[in-house]
Amino acid sequence: MTDEHYPRQMIDMLEALWGEGFLSPGGPDEVARVLEGHDIKGRSLLDIGCGAGGIDIALVTRHGAGYVTGLDVEDTVLAHARGLIAKAGLSTQIGLVKVAPGPLPFPPGTFDVVFSKDSIIHIPDKAALMAEVFRVLKPGGWFIASDWLIGAEFVSPQMAEYIAAEGLDFGMATPARYREAMMAAEFGDIRIRSRNDWYRVQARQELERLRGEAGRSAARIVGTDFVQKNIAIWERMIPVLDSGEHCPTHLSARKPG
Repeated sequence: MTDEHYPRQMIDMLEALWGEGFLSPGGPDEVARVLEGHDIKGRSLLDIGCGAGGIDIALVTRHGAGYVTGLDVEDTVLAHARGLIAKAGLSTQIGLVKVAPGPLPFPPGTFDVVFSKDSIIHIPDKAALMAEVFRVLKPGGWFIASDWLIGAEFVSPQMAEYIAAEGLDFGMATPARYREAMMAAEFGDIRIRSRNDWYRVQARQELERLRGEAGRSAARIVGTDFVQKNIAIWERMIPVLDSGEHCPTHLSARKPG
């Protein structure tokens, strides 16, 4: 039994929904929306929670990043990502590192941009996270991310049921807690934008695809029981999206300098 959150079976199913190398909603189009208003051409990026490789490939091929350092804590996703990066011929522009949870293994002022897409939910201590992000950014550098936020500090029974169904160590925080963490780290130009309206629609489309051809295709690889388990998760997720308690959000902030 693996302790990984994203074993091969889960990677295969999520790629059936969101595209090769993507473990979170929206694929390369949502990566572009997270980056909206930011020019990363030629910049050095750190991607926290790089996952299966699709995001880092998009950062280089679609957005012109100079060099991307991707971090993750799991061997299976990193092996998958390395294969995709090699196939794309991008091994000289993307480097992947396995890390343990905790401080980032880089000296101060290393990166122009720290990026993350739907991964820092797994880091409960947002204040420590934002202090580390601030430390490794160059003066004038940007933190640019999306994450799964929660509408209130105390979860409803519906939300608790959804989190339990996911079986993940969700360290979900409110927008206020993120803002406090970024301010405590001395970031400026803080921007927090809800994506709940978008994902409420997207999640329903994903559920229909899981019930339809995408689910049948995935079942041939991962098995019908696994797909049905995930359909049940989506069925629990949509009500808490509708209530606003589950709130995907874009975040950005700038290190002064």
